Amino acid sequence: MKTHHLGHEEIHQEWNNALPPRLEVEPGDTVEFETRDAANRFYSKASTHDDVLRRGPFRGHPLTGPVKVRGARPGDTLVIEILDVQPGADFGWTAIRPGRGLLPETDFAKPFLQIWDISDGRHARMDHRVAVPLAPFPGVMGVALDEPGSHSTMPPRRAGGNMDIKQLVAGATLFLPVLVDGGLFSVGDAHAAQGDGEVCVTAVEMMGRVTLRFGLRPGRRLAEPQLVTPAPPSHATNHGAHYATTAHGPDLFAAAQQAVRYMVDHLVETRGFSREEAYVICSVAADLKISEIVDAPNWIVSAFMPDAIFPS
Repeated sequence: MKTHHLGHEEIHQEWNNALPPRLEVEPGDTVEFETRDAANRFYSKASTHDDVLRRGPFRGHPLTGPVKVRGARPGDTLVIEILDVQPGADFGWTAIRPGRGLLPETDFAKPFLQIWDISDGRHARMDHRVAVPLAPFPGVMGVALDEPGSHSTMPPRRAGGNMDIKQLVAGATLFLPVLVDGGLFSVGDAHAAQGDGEVCVTAVEMMGRVTLRFGLRPGRRLAEPQLVTPAPPSHATNHGAHYATTAHGPDLFAAAQQAVRYMVDHLVETRGFSREEAYVICSVAADLKISEIVDAPNWIVSAFMPDAIFPS
């Protein structure tokens, strides 16, 4: 079993099974990946709100890979053990871009950028008012599709991709269906912390160092990704008191929007945040849950916010 290193000096921003592999490994090998942040190193600690629109249109997540796993064939399952995820820089960022995310442009019409201090390796700090525990994970892990051509990295797919499952921290295992020979695995979009839902469309985005071990289960066919977690969901904040807002209705998406609006209102009214700061905090720390989906015609969506992220 070997350990390999793959830097981020070369990246790709699409899913395309015609991309040549940068690395070929045996099952059982480990790869240390360097990954760029979702904005492809556009932001710095000195960036401002105006830079959100200056960044231009989204071109695709910068991904490190592809990695070919010897012996992987369509119909097999690729086993990805997440050994370690660390920040690759001492800051992260969260952006509100009008028209993107759970809430529409009528709710948030202006761009907003929050730079987070993650230099202590334990918390993402907005300022003295907010300290979100770091629980770093790769937002994008996936294999090539069995459909030719270029495919956007934005939506999650049956091959994985931009799943943003925050439970995929060190100690977790991800199972991906192999759709083309070798799998052609890529990783990127590391997050320092995120709420379940990532409601403003960005988490605490960061440069990353991701260490993965590759395994293979021949003949085990999966329709879509599955995973094993090392701890309860939301383990970094799954303790102490939480405040939750709820919303009901026949549409889960609309109910999720309303639950987040109520949480934004709560943070503004009780803790003095601006609406933009409150929305960002929801994206990086609030967990959306389907609390009830059996009593037609209305379902319940809840947004849970941990008190522990507010030191003062």
